[in-house]
Amino acid sequence: MKRHDQHGRGRNGPHLRRFRLLGAAVAAALLLTAGLATPMTPGTPQAHAAEAHDKDGGGKKVLTVAVAQSVDSLSPFLAVRLLSTSINRLMYEYLTDYDPKDAHAVPGLATKWEPSPDKLTWTYTIRGDSKWSDGQQATAEDAAWTFNKMMTDQGAATANGSFVGNFAQVTAPSPTKLVIRLKKPQATMTALDVPIVPKHIWEKVKDFSKFNNDKTFPIVGNGPFVLTDYKPDSYVRLKANKDFWRGAPKFDELLFRYYKDQDAAVAALRKGEVSFVAGSPSLTPAQAASLKGDRNIHVNDAPGRRFYALATNPGAQAKNGEKFGDGDPSLLDERVRHALFMAVDRKAIVDKVFQGHAVEGQGYIPPRFSSYFWKPSAGQELAYDPVKAGQLLDQAGYRKNADGKRAGKDGKPLNYRVLCHATDPNDKAVGKYLQEWWGRLGIGITLDCLDNVTDPWLAGKYDLAFDGWSVNPDPDFVLSIHTCAARPATPKDTGATDDFICDKTYDELYAQQLAEYDPAKRADIVKRMESRLYDLGYMNVMAYPNAVEAYRTDQIKSITTMPSKAGNIYGQDGYWSWWSAVPADSGDSSGSSVSTGVVVGIAAGVVVLVGLGVLFAMRRRATAEDRE
Repeated sequence: MKRHDQHGRGRNGPHLRRFRLLGAAVAAALLLTAGLATPMTPGTPQAHAAEAHDKDGGGKKVLTVAVAQSVDSLSPFLAVRLLSTSINRLMYEYLTDYDPKDAHAVPGLATKWEPSPDKLTWTYTIRGDSKWSDGQQATAEDAAWTFNKMMTDQGAATANGSFVGNFAQVTAPSPTKLVIRLKKPQATMTALDVPIVPKHIWEKVKDFSKFNNDKTFPIVGNGPFVLTDYKPDSYVRLKANKDFWRGAPKFDELLFRYYKDQDAAVAALRKGEVSFVAGSPSLTPAQAASLKGDRNIHVNDAPGRRFYALATNPGAQAKNGEKFGDGDPSLLDERVRHALFMAVDRKAIVDKVFQGHAVEGQGYIPPRFSSYFWKPSAGQELAYDPVKAGQLLDQAGYRKNADGKRAGKDGKPLNYRVLCHATDPNDKAVGKYLQEWWGRLGIGITLDCLDNVTDPWLAGKYDLAFDGWSVNPDPDFVLSIHTCAARPATPKDTGATDDFICDKTYDELYAQQLAEYDPAKRADIVKRMESRLYDLGYMNVMAYPNAVEAYRTDQIKSITTMPSKAGNIYGQDGYWSWWSAVPADSGDSSGSSVSTGVVVGIAAGVVVLVGLGVLFAMRRRATAEDRE
């Protein structure tokens, strides 16, 4: 999952694919954006985004994507925002990929994989036809070095350390053989969402906690695109990798252009200045409606992989036991947290804010992932009930005074600070409803709508925050960010935590699901984790927004959604959309989905997991906003 920070981590898209926990921390999920009021266009402005001209005057096909999120880091060891982790997938191969049709595991850098009978040793066959963009061969040694670096360097483990915490040893006996030995069974071995980097480049890095991989271009990679240029809060430029083993992309260049103003991005789409608009992280209902009348624009509206939530500060604390931040102490009372959430009308949010382009929130994982989707029982549900909410506050000792205000233990009126993404209109709209709903309870709120919500979030200087992640088919990552181990080592460090939650019962369930290979049993444990998270009341999932995005059909003939029948284009669990996109004036008739021949060829390379009886299809990640 990625915060679409849009927290993406998808570390989705949170709205947060996830806060970039390392300075921008996630999911994809909090839309951590900062920068220019208007986008800066690299190079000469072009009348049409789909075509540009190189220095020799020859035409080249450029796919320009308008995004409302800035890059937190170009280092795959640090990046957690949805945009950043999506770019990672374009730059580097992972051991395995997700099939665009149903998300089952298919070959990536590894052509096949096999566990030992005790399931503690996994052997991956590394393909021999993948080269780094500087011409060197990609080998098992690159993969072993990547994992070992994450296992031994805390800075390198910032974004994806949860995947290697159970690794005992990683070796490369030959250029095409990778062996991973585990301490105990691990269900995510076909879902290791870790970009494999070239050892000969990255072994020169001295401090992984500070190296953002944004000074030397082009950046050496082996994915479908090579990153050639980057300007913070402005654009990211990539060119097609003509030697990519799965085949070269059909567009010569891919350009992500940052817009702080989403209406400006929509206007750019209308003018043909950009090819695609992702939104922040989705288009508003009004924007989508205004675009549907244009015959040259297609609006994609499909069930999303994100959740949209309110996160409560549980009292920021580091792993060394030191507390920090200034969250309101009243929120440490579970009755207060439950009262606040019982005063949130989820149906109204779906109907009035999202105008039907969302599903009412329940459990932590969106219904798109049916195996893991959970909802509370009738007796457990924190249903909309303002009267009962008031009673809970009374029971907790926060009664209304003569002025109708509720006071804290210090006698001062309760007034909660709510972190809000300045670029996300949904945050502002929902914030106004919260002011009304909680105002009736006698509680005030102050909306802190910022371009950069990362700094106060990581410092624990907030009471509540709009949160969200883009969830991966395997939920392990988004589950891991609520474990005690995800907290920072000290207040001065950066952890992988989403909101400092630390609960022994939840941690025990997390360990159980990670070690469970049986899909049905594992899904049951995951649902118990969701139930526990719901009861704690630190996370209130208000909605599961649709993926609402748009592109120009006179620039893009066809493009793959994920899932292919009805899914998203931006922030996928893979590179399928941009790799498959076909220019409108291309003679290529392929494109609307990845060809059957390719998919069949991919599936043929997978070794049925010995003794498991099932191929692990589901894998992690956004992380809306945010990793989401």
